[in-house]
Amino acid sequence: MFNMLKNSLFGNTEDTEYKLLSSETKNGVRYEVRRYDAAKYASISSEGRSYDQVTGELVRKLLMYIGGSNEQGEAMGIAFPIIITVYPRNDGVLSRRLAAAIRIPSTYQQSPPSPTDGAIGIEERPGMTVYTLQFGGFAGETEFRAEASRLTRTLGETAPFQRKQYFCCSYDPPLKPYGRRNEVWFLQEEP
Repeated sequence: MFNMLKNSLFGNTEDTEYKLLSSETKNGVRYEVRRYDAAKYASISSEGRSYDQVTGELVRKLLMYIGGSNEQGEAMGIAFPIIITVYPRNDGVLSRRLAAAIRIPSTYQQSPPSPTDGAIGIEERPGMTVYTLQFGGFAGETEFRAEASRLTRTLGETAPFQRKQYFCCSYDPPLKPYGRRNEVWFLQEEP
């Protein structure tokens, strides 16, 4: 546990690189369109509990993995953001199914350490283009749902993005008290 905290607070950190395709303001709401390259991610999923009930547990397990709870005992640093994939119902309420992921830091992309926790998997995610809305503060289900609703209204009905899932992203260590950065990502449908 100590290694997890030490790694997430004092270890090497990197932000996941992306290509900014556009930055737009519509109806007073600023959002970006970004392109992320394919990469390997450590991921873990859950069903049956709400976002606020389970995200802390899932993120803690991922932080333990990158903090050295892996077969090689490697503290890898952290590549932000922490990404929670959620699946909204038609009324906007999140289903009780979600997945948490952290991109494997660049140094370990070729050969990530094997997790010791059987619930954690290493997956290769394809490149993706996302619509992104940034906001601050501590964010839970209520805040992410509100920002997702705001981005949906801003983009309108004709924007080509997937409506059956979206990503709730956090860029800060769990204990950072202020100046927090969160984002909602909508996956653009490829033409």
